Amino acid sequence: MTAHPKRKKSKSRARNRLSHNAVTPPALVECPQCHSAMTPHHACPVCGTYNGLQVIDVDKKKKPAA
Repeated sequence: MTAHPKRKKSKSRARNRLSHNAVTPPALVECPQCHSAMTPHHACPVCGTYNGLQVIDVDKKKKPAA
């Protein structure tokens, strides 16, 4: 047999436990090259630079998915 709780967990106890599950917005910084918003420590999705170097070729247009 499996164990069952002997007492009901109160709403305040359960909600206190779940208080750390809040969703936070992603951190954004300004790209030093094109001044668009980007996530820190990632290549810029607009201009394709990271740490002053061109690392992604963003000029090529991707084919739309069929």
